[in-house]
Amino acid sequence: MLPGSPLVELLLIAGGVALLYAGAELLVSGASDLALAVGLKAPTVGVTVVAFATTAPELFVSLLGAVTVSTDIGLGAIVGSNIANIGLVLGISALIRPLDVSDTVFRRHVPFMVLAALLLVGLGWDGRIGLVDGVVLLAALVAFTAAVLRNVQQNQSAITDAQRDEMPDAKARDVAMVVGGIVALVLGSRWLIDGGESLLSAAGFSDIFIGLTVLALGTSLPELAASVVAAARGEAEFSVGNVVGSNIYNVLAVIGIVAVVTPIGVAPSVRGFEFPALLAFTAVIVGMMAYGERITRVDGAALTVGYGVFVYLLLP
Repeated sequence: MLPGSPLVELLLIAGGVALLYAGAELLVSGASDLALAVGLKAPTVGVTVVAFATTAPELFVSLLGAVTVSTDIGLGAIVGSNIANIGLVLGISALIRPLDVSDTVFRRHVPFMVLAALLLVGLGWDGRIGLVDGVVLLAALVAFTAAVLRNVQQNQSAITDAQRDEMPDAKARDVAMVVGGIVALVLGSRWLIDGGESLLSAAGFSDIFIGLTVLALGTSLPELAASVVAAARGEAEFSVGNVVGSNIYNVLAVIGIVAVVTPIGVAPSVRGFEFPALLAFTAVIVGMMAYGERITRVDGAALTVGYGVFVYLLLP
């Protein structure tokens, strides 16, 4: 087998999928046990630890793509990944098991997800996301982090002595599972992205198309793997919190950091189709959460079909 041959790329993709599943199992299990040990609620862990861990591939791909290839790849990966998180990740997770939406996530974290989408579209509407825009996004990230830390402190102070005595001790094994899960997710997504990008590049597809499809889907696979595993294990709080947190970090942290490093160009096609699609998917999922405080299987089917239509419309 020659390096770069289609068979090698397909093997990379298969190996990446296997690592993603293993990493998701380790991450969700370890994070769940750690949450119990330190008295954090599952939705908070989903929005913070799990979401930040599954955002690592987006940061890696966007920075690497922006510095070495094209900012189109980084921006396309983020916009496409956030759409995939809502349409595909929550859609498939809800099809497996309806997802209850905690009051904490909806009232305290979802507004930041909406703010992140509005900031991305607003700052990028002039065709460029520069240094000042990046600083604005990072400032919003600081505000989000402060809100999460305040929520964590409130949860900790509400724990009674009796409840604290019943809490299990944090184990080194749980920390090792979380770290091992993160490493497997990042490596697995990297293998899958490398394989898919090489196949599409050889077929002559553009950077922005690769970013919005293969890279976006590839970098969303950690979220998909973690959320599907969480839903299957009956821990749906992780699924919703993971997507909300990931969509926040993708824009505020990843785009913010990339824009500070190098200006990001926003193509007219992105402003004309991808930005409106991101706002539409964000509005739909917020409406679904508000209507019944859960994402039903019908909602999941609608989201999945909607994502399929989005990808179809992207085809050249």
